[in-house]
Amino acid sequence: MRAGQTPDLSALIGPARELARGAGQLAMRFFGKERVEVDYKSDRSPVTAADRAAHEHIAAGLERLEPRMPVLSEESDPETLAAQRSGWAWHWLVDPLDGTRQFIRGHPEFTVNIALIHRGRPVLGVVDAPALEQHYFSYRGGGAFCCEGAGGAPQAIRATQPPARPRRVLASGSHPAPVLDRYVAALGEARRRVVSSSLKFGLLAKGEADVYARMWPTSEWDTAAGHAVLESAGGSVFALDGQPLRYGKQSNKNPFFIACGDPAHNWLQYLPQPGPR
Repeated sequence: MRAGQTPDLSALIGPARELARGAGQLAMRFFGKERVEVDYKSDRSPVTAADRAAHEHIAAGLERLEPRMPVLSEESDPETLAAQRSGWAWHWLVDPLDGTRQFIRGHPEFTVNIALIHRGRPVLGVVDAPALEQHYFSYRGGGAFCCEGAGGAPQAIRATQPPARPRRVLASGSHPAPVLDRYVAALGEARRRVVSSSLKFGLLAKGEADVYARMWPTSEWDTAAGHAVLESAGGSVFALDGQPLRYGKQSNKNPFFIACGDPAHNWLQYLPQPGPR
């Protein structure tokens, strides 16, 4: 890609999907083993041979696809690249294995995430869940799609608007937070469903849930691909100040956020109000 050139998203989505699926199949070679070798990074998050194999497959493939477009992966060296990112108009943002803790436990709710970022916004996303045989993808202007089952054909998906009664709420099983309990209570009648990894964005995009409020730290690669799919399906992801979630910041960490199927609904009104000092 020449400097200043706009990539053809419709031409990139196919290769990105194949890379995600290939990485997912690599991960499946390690999944369900009686013993999974686990190392720990400086932040104490786990990493396995499956994470590394998926990373190498995706990074090499994206570099061949667009040699001039930087690739930032959870398993690359993000701190070294962080200072450079403010000058990137375009970059790939990758989580080669989202839900590593679930993967280690033999739970199938893990995903491979590939997103393309343009000036802070996700414009293309692929979320592959190989153990569940679910595959989500989108690119700006092209809609959002889901494939179910081995070899399933893409089906267009759309987020629910307006939200259902009772509210269908998604939550992480690995990171409970008391503030989330208060948020869900403020929704009134609600049904909570615990789901791991970026699959939560896919469920919102398919119209199977209404809201996912995240009150626990996440990184940019955790959300970017799912964010792209949900936006293309008509939903939204925004920080607690109401501003859209942004990428390519100086820090890789996301602020707390809300992902929803109906952007017109005021999801911020249920946030717990600070008490008197």
